[in-house]
Amino acid sequence: MALQALQSSGVTFRKILSHFPEELSLAFVYGSGVYRQAGPSSDQKNAMLDFVFTVDDPVAWHSKNLKKNWRHYSFLKVLGPKMITSIQNNYGAGVYYNSLIMCDGRLIKYGVISTNILIEDLLNWNNLYIAGRLQKPVKIISMNEDVSLRSALDRNLKSAVTTAFLMLPESFSEEDLFIEIAGLSYSGDFRMVVGEDKTKVLNIVKPNIAHFRELYGSILQENPQVVYKSQQGRLEIDKSPEGQFTQLMTLPKSLQQQIHHIMDSPGKNRDVEETLFQVAHDPDCGDVVRLGLSAIVRPSSIRQSTKGIFTAGMKKSVIYSSLKLHKMWKGWLRKTS
Repeated sequence: MALQALQSSGVTFRKILSHFPEELSLAFVYGSGVYRQAGPSSDQKNAMLDFVFTVDDPVAWHSKNLKKNWRHYSFLKVLGPKMITSIQNNYGAGVYYNSLIMCDGRLIKYGVISTNILIEDLLNWNNLYIAGRLQKPVKIISMNEDVSLRSALDRNLKSAVTTAFLMLPESFSEEDLFIEIAGLSYSGDFRMVVGEDKTKVLNIVKPNIAHFRELYGSILQENPQVVYKSQQGRLEIDKSPEGQFTQLMTLPKSLQQQIHHIMDSPGKNRDVEETLFQVAHDPDCGDVVRLGLSAIVRPSSIRQSTKGIFTAGMKKSVIYSSLKLHKMWKGWLRKTS
């Protein structure tokens, strides 16, 4: 599986992981503290490390973590592990973040998500939140033998490639593809208006082409709908209505439904397949797909950010938002200078 190429045995990450309960189906770390990024967030040594922990039983996991790391939680800790799990699963994008934690001399934040909710997001793009993060290079620290999870991780990468194809021209470069993929989970994200550097996607991709190639190389080689000239870093795809219809029919369910909702005229009551057939023949097919992505990402990002005020606590939320705004301001100054 492509994701295995990015597994890491980094001692720093494993030492940090040792501070948390062990029952994890997947643990990974990402962000500018792991992979070099261009722009104002390029200081890897001091950058915050972003972790995600996937757990089969979040109530049991939070119960143990509250005993080990009581101070990590906001005022919500007094509600106990069952209520924390309810907030985690039922609000936002299904992930519970503890932010601005000092651990082994590094500043970290970590999100906790249940395995079944992650699998659903990977397959269907219900929120395209953690699924979107996993479309970009991450370092996997720990992963169990859950076949369903591994299959869903692989499916998510293939879906990212197909979606990007629909928004690209007939011929394009590897960099064009990776920029499109990296931007999928930012489509419509309100944080790209306030709080994030506008060149974030470019900053992620440009220094990490080799890592994206590791992640997607085998998928591109095996995909019958693309001619992948890896030596030249060029790709060609079928942009015929028939080719686009094939791609649209393999998109994640939530994205298909959003496209159907956008394009289905009142009173026609067509099924999803009929709508996708129409979109495949539309010269603006790529724009429609992008609108469908925005319809998933925008509400998800707003709900998750609102939830973060409570899970992090007001003080940490203000500090974290200030850091993001400072980074955005530095990026703007760099761009205009």
